[in-house]
Amino acid sequence: MTKILIEVPTWLGDCVMTTPAIENIIKTYPDVKLTIFGSFVSTAIFKEHPNVEKIVLDESKKAPSRLKWIYNTAKELGEFDVTLTFRRTLFSKLFIWLTQAKTKGYYRRYTKEVIHQAIRYNDFINNTFKLNTTAQDLKICFEPFKYEKTTLGINPGASYGSAKRWYPEKFAKVAKEMSATHDIVIFGGPTEVDMAKDIESELQKEDIACENIAGKTSIKELCQKIGGLNLFVTGDSGPMHVAAAFKVPTVAIFGPTKDKETSQWMNPQGVIVKKEMACSPCMKRVCPLKHHECMKLLMSNDVLNKIEDII
Repeated sequence: MTKILIEVPTWLGDCVMTTPAIENIIKTYPDVKLTIFGSFVSTAIFKEHPNVEKIVLDESKKAPSRLKWIYNTAKELGEFDVTLTFRRTLFSKLFIWLTQAKTKGYYRRYTKEVIHQAIRYNDFINNTFKLNTTAQDLKICFEPFKYEKTTLGINPGASYGSAKRWYPEKFAKVAKEMSATHDIVIFGGPTEVDMAKDIESELQKEDIACENIAGKTSIKELCQKIGGLNLFVTGDSGPMHVAAAFKVPTVAIFGPTKDKETSQWMNPQGVIVKKEMACSPCMKRVCPLKHHECMKLLMSNDVLNKIEDII
């Protein structure tokens, strides 16, 4: 087994959760060279991986004909021993079907049982390669940033939708309480700049210094800055999984999503805070009942109490 093409999930967090499965491929075939195919955000975490030979961005949506782009790219990439996709879309299945490979793998769920997504991805690899491995640690091959002082990271965003987002003023209250012992860094993607600015403004009202890097980092820089933290408070998001890969002490805030499936994987210092609701987990991007109580009922003290458990 020398060459494998892998299409990774579009979202950063989902992609991080594939890494135990990918590492089990590498443990089985140590000399394998990987070609990683996918979105700009998700493929970026593999840029310094020693077994990754090539990264190919999926730019099919920008092409005049997406079908033609997929066809041409699949043929231009050449031959592989195995090609596989961790996605379940029609275009992903078509892309892998068009590739030149002896073995082709199409991700699917093998059980309706509630299990962690990292296990689901690893089950797919076991099935494709006829292995009997277990999912181990998440892996991102970037060196963590070295902060001068003990540092708390605040991550208010969640790309999936507003239903997963806690409130800026509550994040700010947590940061205020921790500011006596921790420097504060505010994280966020390009679409979360306003939320980060709201937190920064709340802190400035009380002359609390912070660094706001929302929308200002590359994926590599985001991973490095998260990896060097002493403490992280975040919603269910891609950065949450990045923190798990570096085993950063983390309080993860859950509302409408299934923590048993997408919580931090194998982070011994990762804890969850949530309110048990009759309507949760609804798995909706926007609260269908329009009250958003799974997040509104979560108080800053709930998070601060969890912080006490891990520091």
